Amino acid sequence: MEVARTLAVGGVALHYRLARSGAGGAPLVLVHGVASNLTRWSEFVEHTTLARGRDLLRVDLRGHGESLARTPTGMARWSDDLAAILDAERYRRAVFVGHSLGANLAVHFAARHPGRAAGLALIDPVLSQALRGRARWLRRLAPLACGLAVVVRLANRLGLHRRRIPVLDLRQLDESARAELLAHGRTGSFVRRYSSPFADLAFVPTAVYLQDVAELVRPLPALAAIRVPVLAILSKGVTFTDLAATTRLLETLPKVELRVIDATHWPLTEQPEVVRAAIERWCVQLAA
Repeated sequence: MEVARTLAVGGVALHYRLARSGAGGAPLVLVHGVASNLTRWSEFVEHTTLARGRDLLRVDLRGHGESLARTPTGMARWSDDLAAILDAERYRRAVFVGHSLGANLAVHFAARHPGRAAGLALIDPVLSQALRGRARWLRRLAPLACGLAVVVRLANRLGLHRRRIPVLDLRQLDESARAELLAHGRTGSFVRRYSSPFADLAFVPTAVYLQDVAELVRPLPALAAIRVPVLAILSKGVTFTDLAATTRLLETLPKVELRVIDATHWPLTEQPEVVRAAIERWCVQLAA
């Protein structure tokens, strides 16, 4: 049974959910992306066979979902928050599964806390060197986004902020997107909805969103130094990055398995069964 928990770290109540299998071993830590929350993993947790052999831990990153905060965020703070949760639950190591920003964070965690990552499953990581089209402007605008985030946080301290920010149920959103958009071939509408900053800002503090965007295009640590096994699941029609460039960069990882699937940038929504099966198979190999 999954249990909701909170842990106070640096004045922020971090919210996460933990399902214990009783089997021991390294847990699976599920990390969401930009302006998202732990409900991104609701379908995965409900259906995965891994729940029988591993503990499953999914977290609302600082500033997201029920871990609401208007304090500074970023890769270092998120990595340390994850380490604090592992410590609180008495896990020495974990396997990290991340989507987009969450995939990038998994790499940062492995570099910042050596020895604590037993493996990384990266779903559409965003590599700044592989950005394409209009997404390249995100890299150029990242310093501006960070500066604006500082200004917004100062305004927040003066009491200028939204009094209530609802938590988006991504499981419900995914189901409606598949039924109303993807089932009718409306891929363009799907991409516009899932990449819309206006839609995202309704469910996350403005400063947090700005920092999310800046962190998404932050260069990753040296991939050649990540020695743990890595599974990379890449979307064939990836929205923000060039697939060939991303593949070349990821191939510098010493222990990497690459899998390309038919999706854009949200394969957990578009191809949940395919993603789940790939992660399950890889985890079985990892355990062996």
